Amino acid sequence: MADISATTVMELRQRTGLGMMECKKALTEAAGDLVKAEELLRIRSGAKASKSAGRVAAEGVIAVSVADGGSSAAIVEVNCETDFVARNDDFRAFATELAALVRTRRPADPAALAALALASGEIVEARRVALVQKIGENIGIRRFERLDARGSIASYVHGTRIGVLVDVSGGAAALGRDLAMHIAASKPIAVARENVAAEVIERERSIAAARAAESGKPPAIAAKMVEGAVAKFLAEVTLLGQPFVKNDKETVASLVKAQGATVNGFVLYVVGEGIEKRKDDFAAEVAALSRA
Repeated sequence: MADISATTVMELRQRTGLGMMECKKALTEAAGDLVKAEELLRIRSGAKASKSAGRVAAEGVIAVSVADGGSSAAIVEVNCETDFVARNDDFRAFATELAALVRTRRPADPAALAALALASGEIVEARRVALVQKIGENIGIRRFERLDARGSIASYVHGTRIGVLVDVSGGAAALGRDLAMHIAASKPIAVARENVAAEVIERERSIAAARAAESGKPPAIAAKMVEGAVAKFLAEVTLLGQPFVKNDKETVASLVKAQGATVNGFVLYVVGEGIEKRKDDFAAEVAALSRA
């Protein structure tokens, strides 16, 4: 039998919103495989798919740089070990400088960025090392992306932990920022259903099919249940299918259409997304698990 840690159970609970005991049971059946356990729970309980942006597991900041007129832009994530350092002015200034450097110099990867010179003439890697020595924490340039606009790029940074770039053609002047704020709040995974990876849709379809099979409904009804579930999922995870955060009576698609605009693409970064960070177990939860 796989050794199921309390930390793994807590991770599954955060993904599904279900109880500790239910999560532990699913993990046991899945031999500790977090993805398989999540699928089991979703089949049995109808739990929604977890949003990757909800699994934040590292500290740091997101910084953006947008050219005048929105013709180009860049977004960068710089990580540190604690939230305290993430609030440090020197650390934040470093991230801001990096975003501007990515936009203007187009480095291919973090290693290439580290070799570039900042406006002061100091090499990026030398500045990073100096910050590590001054602050006393490890600091890393995790990722970045640069966009050349097909229309005009707008940006939004929520605090310093969520950053968005969105490329929009047409529409009112405020549309781009409104959409960027919406993306930060609702965290879509693609602009439209045709942009969602086929394997993601098939995974949802298989989960829906397993749920429909367990319902005992006739095949024709079960097939409609599956298609309805997939359509609902795609509406929830695509930008154009979501209700607009400022007016949930209309979808983003209807908002964009009404303004004669087109969304060409977006980039969404959340600090620590997809990174595992060691967490201390709560004594009460460990005790509860040991008794199960």
